[in-house]
Amino acid sequence: MTTVSEIFETMAYGPAPESDKPALEWIARQNGAFGLFIGGRWTKGKSDAGFDVINPATTARLARVTQAGQADVDAAVAAARKAFPTWSALSGHARARHLYALARAVQKHSRLLAVLESLDNGKSIRETRDLDIPLVARHLTHHAGWAQLAESEFAGYGPVGVVGQIVPWNFPLLMVAWKIAPALAAGNTVVLKPAEFTPLTALCLAEIAHEAGLPPGVLNVVTGDGRTGELIVNHPDIDKIAFTGSTDVGRIIRKATAGSGKKLSLELGGKSPFIVFDDADLDSVVEGVVDAIWFNQGQVCCAGSRLLVHEGMAERLATKLRARMEKLRVGPPLDKAIDMGAIVAPVQLERIRTLVNTGVEEGATMWQPSWACPTDGYFYPPTLFTNVSPAATIAQVEIFGPVLVSMTFRTPAEAVELANNTPYGLAASVWTENINLALDVAPKIKAGVVWVNCTNLFDAASGFGGYRESGFGREGGKEGMWEYLKPKWERGEGRGERAAPRRKSAREPKRTSPLSPLPSIDRTYKLFIGGAQVRPDQGYSRKILAPSGALLAEVAEGNRKDIRNAVEAAHAADGWAKTSGHNRGQVLYYLAENLAQRADEFAERISGVTGQPVGDARAEVDASIARLFSYAAWADKYDGAVHQTPIRGVTLAMNEPVGVIGIACPEESALLGFVSLVGPAVAVGNTVIAIPSEAHPLAATELYTVLDASDVPAGVVNIVTGAKDALAKVLAEHDDVDAVWYFGSQGGGAEVERASAGNMKRTWVEWHSRDWTDARRGEGREFLREATQVKNIWIPYGE
Repeated sequence: MTTVSEIFETMAYGPAPESDKPALEWIARQNGAFGLFIGGRWTKGKSDAGFDVINPATTARLARVTQAGQADVDAAVAAARKAFPTWSALSGHARARHLYALARAVQKHSRLLAVLESLDNGKSIRETRDLDIPLVARHLTHHAGWAQLAESEFAGYGPVGVVGQIVPWNFPLLMVAWKIAPALAAGNTVVLKPAEFTPLTALCLAEIAHEAGLPPGVLNVVTGDGRTGELIVNHPDIDKIAFTGSTDVGRIIRKATAGSGKKLSLELGGKSPFIVFDDADLDSVVEGVVDAIWFNQGQVCCAGSRLLVHEGMAERLATKLRARMEKLRVGPPLDKAIDMGAIVAPVQLERIRTLVNTGVEEGATMWQPSWACPTDGYFYPPTLFTNVSPAATIAQVEIFGPVLVSMTFRTPAEAVELANNTPYGLAASVWTENINLALDVAPKIKAGVVWVNCTNLFDAASGFGGYRESGFGREGGKEGMWEYLKPKWERGEGRGERAAPRRKSAREPKRTSPLSPLPSIDRTYKLFIGGAQVRPDQGYSRKILAPSGALLAEVAEGNRKDIRNAVEAAHAADGWAKTSGHNRGQVLYYLAENLAQRADEFAERISGVTGQPVGDARAEVDASIARLFSYAAWADKYDGAVHQTPIRGVTLAMNEPVGVIGIACPEESALLGFVSLVGPAVAVGNTVIAIPSEAHPLAATELYTVLDASDVPAGVVNIVTGAKDALAKVLAEHDDVDAVWYFGSQGGGAEVERASAGNMKRTWVEWHSRDWTDARRGEGREFLREATQVKNIWIPYGE
């Protein structure tokens, strides 16, 4: 067996300090060869394939790890599936006890994990010791609390099932905690794949969890490269995928899971702005920049890599930054006096060098400190670019290294425009002594997290996640728990069970015609775009027939150009998001009032189209009116929160509208389904392009005149009739649509999810029937959560 001293000497560190020996002993105990951790025990794996784990600071081999194949992933999923019924059936208190025990075990083994993380990743021991490992324990403890409170705080919801989680190499253990803590608290079981460069701490934590009493199969770890991740993503017996990594891989996962019914959360790339106004404290700004871009060697998805400075102070700040960069220390990660460790792997080091060279070639001015980096290992110096064009490659592409690009602005409006001039939207940092300016600018930045006069603050109580191509979903806080829950009515006791649609009582009379049958009407309904009825682009229409076969009306056949026009109208109505919740509520109340005045007319029309009794149709209209009242009530009450993060300050969680939402409405309950989806979307400030029921669109087209008479601003609600699946796919492909909701067939849902990968828009896809008359299923916070995204704004205070 390899000895501790042999490992350390091989790595050219010299004699091992006593405090570092546990990590080396743990490696040595495996004799440098690691299998998989499945079902509560180590297993060699079904394949002899494997790969070496290299220490980035010395390029020495640390260990050899198994490359998991299909049989290994199958075994891990089977172990998780076997453990799921028992684990999910435990009381919240029992799961809380397990998570708390694991948190205490992490604290007990904190030095072991900190050293192992530095050896594995190349980051400074100061960062792993003082930030990463304490935050791991914090997340586990915090989510023990959510497990304890789950039955009251998440009433009516339960676990998703077996969760596949794939984490990156920049925060190997912290990302594991971010993923497994909410998953386990909610009652799910986990199959986890750490990054191939940094698998050791995940394996170590799995062993520690088992020793702390976590039942076998609840947490399983399989190692490997992207091929193993692909096996997890595509596995038919996994219910949710949670991925943190690059946007390119996120697109692949979105397409691969399309139509599978798997729940999905993606935390992807970023190009975060660091905005400095002319009244900022420059000395504080300099230290903030150090934390923003040179922390963890810049290998941080939310790194403040774009420095946006008011032009009147740009040169002064650059001078201070160069002086500070000269004093940064780059060297062996286990030296607690160093500021920056090593880049994780040669491939990442080469990417950084290539992009830096591109920046120079494109005309930007590069500056690096006068001192040299260590020649052994994968090191790169802190780098500053000035005179950078906003369109330059280094200003747009995520470098994921210690490279800062600087640009200037003149006005707050220009600063916001530059900040949003990227497809990403993960985080931002705003520096000013003017709190009014800070709170004015922060909501305008398209990012999931905004730090005011601080940067790179993280806590388990506050959600973290992005907008746009930085992904969707949140990790941390109450909003992060929702990612691992689903309504109990939607999930049966076993996987794949779906709630049956509401059936009519056997005593209800069957009818083939309405009580007051309507004669055929020679009328063609146009589209409703930008507050006006407009003809479709191609002039085609489709016939809508009564159950008897009689022609009731014709509706316009929308196409790609009509969708384009509707999206433009929806964007032109962006002032709706700035309207107060009170005013949005008033519009919805007015809409309900006008619909109530025509309730009998709508009931007759629904009855004539569907053949159901007029009494049932009237009940649907009355339910639609009540639903509009519900969302009018929510419009000024769906509040954010102040998170209890451990800083001297406040962390504001703001619920913001997603933007432009495309909604493909269900076939059943054509009016109620339409109102149940459009209502929450517009209540919180979104604008909508709605595709009504393909079979029964007249309930929605009759709403044109109600919308006209109800002070709904032009472009807030746009309605395009036609082939639902074809139009929904166009919406999903459109880069100016921010989210798509689809309620229809599994095949149509798969196309929507697949097409949405283009700009990583959010999707909400269902192909099983809901009982839209049931308030538990047809309205409420689930709909409001889908219609909003959470922005967390960190505001420290005090001198």
